[in-house]
Amino acid sequence: MSRIGLKLLEIPEGVEIKVNGNNITVKGPKGELSRSFDSDMKVNIEDNVLTVERPSDSKQHKALHGTTRSLIGNMVEGVHKGFEKALEIQGVGYRAQKQGNKLVVNAGYSHPVELEPIDGIDIEVPANTKVVVKGIDKELVGAVAANIRAIRPPEPYKGKGIRYEGEYVRRKEGKTAK
Repeated sequence: MSRIGLKLLEIPEGVEIKVNGNNITVKGPKGELSRSFDSDMKVNIEDNVLTVERPSDSKQHKALHGTTRSLIGNMVEGVHKGFEKALEIQGVGYRAQKQGNKLVVNAGYSHPVELEPIDGIDIEVPANTKVVVKGIDKELVGAVAANIRAIRPPEPYKGKGIRYEGEYVRRKEGKTAK
């Protein structure tokens, strides 16, 4: 039996997947996620292994195939382990703190910037120069972390700003006197 374009995903223990047409719901110890996918992709579950199949080898079906497999894999990992992104704040007087459930960032503006957390996303401030964004939806965690970074992206001359943990900021040489 030949199957066109087969991608496998092993389902960890404690994770339950329900397929209803092109809607997929994933439940795990950390929560529940659901998403609808293209109706051309066929998703099957047999013996604790999820299989994604495509109907043909066309360019569009190949792209949808990989994307569908990756999105389902991220959903499974999110409800099983969760995702997190850490940000570092560098600069004199730059800091972050929690006030209630809001994140308040002082980043060199005349006013502090306040951010409301989105449902399903936890924002922690272990130190006043470190912010950790946690959640089960990889896409949302990345979007919230990008919004926090966008408050004051790192600048190339002094390196001040908000950056991802471990992010390398290429430094430029400043003006020189003649």
